Amino acid sequence: MALSTPTVIILVGPTAVGKTAAALRLARHFKTRIISADSRQCYRELNIGVAKPSPAELAAVHHYFIDSHSIESEVNAAGFEQLALGWAEDIFRTSPVAVMVGGTGLYIRAFTDGLDSIPPVDQSIRSRIRLDYEEQGLAWLQEEIKKYDPEYYAAGEIQNPQRVMRALEVRLSTGQSILSFRTREPRGRPFDIKTIGLQLPKEQLHQRIHDRVDAMMQAGLLEEVKSLLPWRHHNALQTVGYKELFDHLDGKTTLAEAVNAIKTNTRQYAKRQLTWFRRDLSVRWIDASAPPESFL
Repeated sequence: MALSTPTVIILVGPTAVGKTAAALRLARHFKTRIISADSRQCYRELNIGVAKPSPAELAAVHHYFIDSHSIESEVNAAGFEQLALGWAEDIFRTSPVAVMVGGTGLYIRAFTDGLDSIPPVDQSIRSRIRLDYEEQGLAWLQEEIKKYDPEYYAAGEIQNPQRVMRALEVRLSTGQSILSFRTREPRGRPFDIKTIGLQLPKEQLHQRIHDRVDAMMQAGLLEEVKSLLPWRHHNALQTVGYKELFDHLDGKTTLAEAVNAIKTNTRQYAKRQLTWFRRDLSVRWIDASAPPESFL
């Protein structure tokens, strides 16, 4: 599989499909390094719940954007774009191929097409929005974005509370709609991009999800969540695997109910990931267990 020009091979797909293992196989094949495109694995304080590569896997192949930031840092897609472009340039000095892997669609789109930088938001505004959302729910959030950013309300994903909270905090912090920061035309890149989608039969993927959640609990996910209580309102923790256990610690659910909720919500998250990536017609879909030779 010789490549004549610098190329980034991007592996995408739903959670638990086997992206980490496939990326390691591919990186070893090309004797190269991996850029993670996961918006949670970059935080040093998050481990079990974000399914980070194991210490052995990280030692076997160098990974960028793993354990690179504190949870107190501001991390977003526009910032990732600039970091990842620099990392790709570093890799191309010694290898014609870079491997990128992840399930955060917006981060991957930022890398391939570009995003305009969004100024840092006021952390007090972010915290207040999240607290009010917890108390008053999605209907309140939708009314707030309708009042302050009617353009986003008309065109944005108003059923997704994380997206609406992000849009609201940007509007209240910068005075501008988050839509004004989106790049209209894809930016050219000085390298080729090949995007591979990994897939499995639905029943097999669901079983992998259930097994992974059970393994996370056995590995100490509940204890990890307890250690993160001081940061529970951070955006990175408003996600599957953490919010359900915060509810359990608040006495809202039993532990068994929380674990079942993690499995259900992870299946739904995987479905949303597939919907996002399948909108991109440039993605070539293959079986997750395929050998590296079939990736190009």
